[in-house]
Amino acid sequence: MTAERGIGPSTDGRYPVGVTFPVVGMVGGGQLARMTHEAGIPLGIRFKLLSDTPQDSAAQVVSDVVIGDYRDLDTLRDFARGCDVITFDHEHVPTEHLRALEADGIPVRPGPDALVHAQDKGVMRAKLDALGVPCPRHRIVSDPADVVAFAAEGVPEGDTDSDGFPVVLKTVRGGYDGKGVWVVRSAEQAAEPFRAGVPVLAEEKVDFVRELAANVVRSPHGQAVAYPVVESQQVDGVCDTVIAPAPGLSEELAGRAQELALRVARELGVVGHLAVELFETRDGRVLVNELAMRPHNSGHWTQDGAVTSQFANHVRAVLDLPLGDPRPRATWTVMANVLGGDYPDMYTAYLHCMARDPKLKIHMYGKDVKPGRKVGHVNTYGDDLDEVLDRARHAAGYLRGTITE
Repeated sequence: MTAERGIGPSTDGRYPVGVTFPVVGMVGGGQLARMTHEAGIPLGIRFKLLSDTPQDSAAQVVSDVVIGDYRDLDTLRDFARGCDVITFDHEHVPTEHLRALEADGIPVRPGPDALVHAQDKGVMRAKLDALGVPCPRHRIVSDPADVVAFAAEGVPEGDTDSDGFPVVLKTVRGGYDGKGVWVVRSAEQAAEPFRAGVPVLAEEKVDFVRELAANVVRSPHGQAVAYPVVESQQVDGVCDTVIAPAPGLSEELAGRAQELALRVARELGVVGHLAVELFETRDGRVLVNELAMRPHNSGHWTQDGAVTSQFANHVRAVLDLPLGDPRPRATWTVMANVLGGDYPDMYTAYLHCMARDPKLKIHMYGKDVKPGRKVGHVNTYGDDLDEVLDRARHAAGYLRGTITE
């Protein structure tokens, strides 16, 4: 961090007289920025936000907000002035812009050399292959005919009944929450992803038992912590429920998943939070599905269920502070996303939810309620998993309006 601002210890480990609290520049004004800002408040950390609009989730609560386009380099440079470090609530800032900020002497965490692996699925797969990290079978495809060829490559020798479909197609950049992802069963269905004119990654459709996530945090000096591996349940490509820790997961496989995530963070030079989304296969393996280099939906349970939340540890990491304890506070913690439905006045539902479950933790993002949009989440915890699951799902459903009693 910049010596001019007096941030950080000197070479002899002592802080200079007049040390000030650092300014964290957060690019992106969504709910992840909002909750990361919240985690920095007890530490006295100052936040500066680059947001698309004043109505964005984090822009409603951060005092120092710049409205601008993160895709414009001059805007980024102006925003970075006065910041001690830059971090993100999304992975969409152009890689070349991040390199320009680093050339200007601004610490960017995670840096562009790491972040590109979360920005570009083709780059990610190539790097993980080079590291020997287990992944689904995959390759970049050029057109629908190439998709047919890719599908056929996965047919076992002698199997004359299969054409290798279905396969998964993904745009290499820009996809999230099921967007930019297609499950296709024929060459005709494979045409849609190519209409955008961007590279397309084909992957085998894995026959998995469930989806898991391994969340880790790494600091610039190499300290790293791993949270318990969680089960992530998806509905229509969007995370619906997260159970921490993943029920029934063997200690051996959980440890393997954590070690894999820590290795990926180290090999890619990640600074901050890394979520490694995984498939648990029927033959007892884990395969890497996606990477996210920011706080992640699969880690929201840590706000109320871990000694140190993913958001607090992300702040600590980007400032190179010692990381906090990632261990769980309760036997089970469940996070359920609150999606927008046909019931826009969620505030009136608080009375029922809070009265029914005084231990319930509600986290809302300040967003307009739209069908299918993530507008908040709830966390529950306790010793009986069935009870904890029921409480989380009831609260999320009642807030959405799909449960009325």
